[in-house]
Amino acid sequence: MTQTLTRSIDSPGPVALILGATGSIGGALRAALVSRRSFSEVIATSRPSLDVTREESVASLAQQIANYPGELSLVIDATGYLHDADAMPEKSWQQLDPERLMKSFRINSIGPATLMKHLLPLMPRDQRSVFATLSARVGSIGDNKLGGWYGYRASKAALNQFVRTAAVELKRRKPLAICVALHPGTVESKLSAPFAKSGLEVRSAKDAASQLLTVLDGLTPADSGQFFDYCGRRLPW
Repeated sequence: MTQTLTRSIDSPGPVALILGATGSIGGALRAALVSRRSFSEVIATSRPSLDVTREESVASLAQQIANYPGELSLVIDATGYLHDADAMPEKSWQQLDPERLMKSFRINSIGPATLMKHLLPLMPRDQRSVFATLSARVGSIGDNKLGGWYGYRASKAALNQFVRTAAVELKRRKPLAICVALHPGTVESKLSAPFAKSGLEVRSAKDAASQLLTVLDGLTPADSGQFFDYCGRRLPW
């Protein structure tokens, strides 16, 4: 399995991992972390090198990460699925399709949960570390006032529950570690392009990455298991 690997500094030190690095946000996060030069390795991977719907692919990546010198101090999961050429998000229950729903859950919730299974054990016990996954505000049950987008909403809500549950266990095993879900907002990308409209706040991937990293910088272990937007505001479940 090949990966995009960037050495930030010469001496061994903390390792950062970006998943879904070919996407707009994932690529911007990688670039921002490399420019910081605070990690000895910034590892960026995406399909076809990594398929989060196949556990053997995730396990293989974890084994490679385990062999790197330095601690895995930051993981950002920027994978996700909203629509493809065959179908757009559902507007009504009449459009619900079991196979498409399964695809949403495999990529948006089961995939990240598999990442947690294999990567959280690699994070250090005696120092601060962060596992962050990109969720979406529409995955908030309490914030749902518009309906629609059944598969995306439900799979992101499931992701939020995986984050919350993993954080409880993580606190017992690695008390300084942080596991959170992040809402990046609407970012210029192929994902959001079909939904751009007048008055919708659309930000560049570079700005979104900078804001998300600022949020992560300010988190403490007390914030583990929470759901934050790109401004650091806690969102309802």
